[in-house]
Amino acid sequence: MARKMLGALALSAGLALTAFSAQAQQAEAPAAPKNDYANKANWLCWPGKANDACAIDLTTTIVAADGSTRTESFRSDPKAPVDCFYVYPTVSLDPGVLSDMNAGPEELNVVRQQLARFGSKCRIFAPIYRQFTLTALRAASAGTPMAGGARPNTGYEDVVDAWNHYLKTENKGRGVVLIGHSQGSGVLMRMIAAEVDGKPVQKQLISALLLGTNLPVEKGKDTGTFKSIPLCKSASQTGCAIAYATFRDTVPPPANTRFGRTQNAAMEAACTNPANLAGGSGELKAYLSNSENISNSSAPPPAWVKGKPSPKTPFVAVPGLLTGRCVSKDGFNYLEAKVNANPADPRTDDIPGDVVSNGKVAADWGLHLIDANIAMGNLVDIVGQQSKAYLAKAR
Repeated sequence: MARKMLGALALSAGLALTAFSAQAQQAEAPAAPKNDYANKANWLCWPGKANDACAIDLTTTIVAADGSTRTESFRSDPKAPVDCFYVYPTVSLDPGVLSDMNAGPEELNVVRQQLARFGSKCRIFAPIYRQFTLTALRAASAGTPMAGGARPNTGYEDVVDAWNHYLKTENKGRGVVLIGHSQGSGVLMRMIAAEVDGKPVQKQLISALLLGTNLPVEKGKDTGTFKSIPLCKSASQTGCAIAYATFRDTVPPPANTRFGRTQNAAMEAACTNPANLAGGSGELKAYLSNSENISNSSAPPPAWVKGKPSPKTPFVAVPGLLTGRCVSKDGFNYLEAKVNANPADPRTDDIPGDVVSNGKVAADWGLHLIDANIAMGNLVDIVGQQSKAYLAKAR
């Protein structure tokens, strides 16, 4: 279990990021050959692509507090007027420092969990990239970093190449939402700072959703790493960023947390609450997996309704069960998720999502595995509202 735990964990975490940076600077590491992103096989999701990883079943069972259920179907919009560009987190089970360009079950699953539902609001583009693997993370955490192979910086360069190919061939002046989680958020933060912030393409940025990461902003301000892209304060605001890392209200970040703070003492980790961008608390509209999350190192799904068999749908929603708010406490900034348990009703009083190792919850990771799932409904709604605002301004 501990071995698989690293499957979804972030490069933004201290040890992994340090290992990545150190290896990326190895002068002897050869540059990898460029990927051909004109080849649709190098994309997980691309509009109209055969075997599109985003063309999947997202049917959801809505479980009310009284235990009653109903089924919610899903339909993507192939004519959506805006685009989404996604970079996935650390999920590769490949054996080397870098993953290959063949999508495995883990890449397909993370798209199901974190991305495909945005297809109701945008056309989706999701490149495969040669990411720093969990195998390399395990070796680094054991104090024996893997040597050889191409530069780990290759993953970042892949994403930039994919982004530029998308802009050149498909964007055609359309607004775009950038979406990432964990390692994907780290790659996007770097790309946005270098390729978008202050550049002509910034005018086409609808928003950046940077989940499960520590986006540095100046204390008390909405900018920092990004000089001209502030944090979002409303769903009608465009050209802004949403960033957070999630912890339970009952398990706040411990001293050794990997999220909720930055390495720069002049900065703090951004927290924007997708359930209430203006501040304060709000209902988290979660779409929770009815099987495994982005890694199998979390507890299995609960009995959603006491005494009843589990629904057969791939996702479950639990309206009213979860609320979220941004918390600044003990030097940490994070999204605090509260489960509004009611033992008197038949619906579950808990949700899965903690990283579990050898039967123990790894508190330093918080609810990293479900950063996207826990607010998926909110995020999709926000993208829809921001897209309308963007298109209205463009007219």
